[in-house]
Amino acid sequence: MRKTLLLVLSGLLALQAADAATPSNCPDKHVFGLLENMAIWPENIQFEAKLDTGALTSSLDAKNIELFQRDGAKWVKFDVEGNRAGDTVSSHFERKVERTIRVRGAGGDDVRPAVLMQICLGDKVYSEQFTLRDRGNMKYPVLIGERTLGHLGLVDVTQEHTLELACKGK
Repeated sequence: MRKTLLLVLSGLLALQAADAATPSNCPDKHVFGLLENMAIWPENIQFEAKLDTGALTSSLDAKNIELFQRDGAKWVKFDVEGNRAGDTVSSHFERKVERTIRVRGAGGDDVRPAVLMQICLGDKVYSEQFTLRDRGNMKYPVLIGERTLGHLGLVDVTQEHTLELACKGK
């Protein structure tokens, strides 16, 4: 009897959780696709990003990553290559290290700096943390992780490129 009651309660909770995640219950949230176009803002360096619900923190393809000190704080300089108006462009960045993250995956442990970047998705600019890593051997130069997805909306993995980039100004 007790086991049956627990199973029924578990089923009801699962149904309630599934209902709460439906788009009709989140009218202010956009439904994004598995892949979306995004840009580092205001430089307008564009990428195809994979929205990855399995990654906690977003990750950006960065080259020539060098840590340094500035005014007693940890900083990092790095290069990013993407597209602008159909041309490949490279840009140099220097950012304060917000935190250092240990990432454990199939390739082993990795320690990465996380920096704050402004990104454009659709017509909105978001300020989000990205870990920096040379992702040259990866299919997508940018992963958008759960921390960022929590600010964006829902992900429908059966869709791709649901938004046009339309951020304005600098």
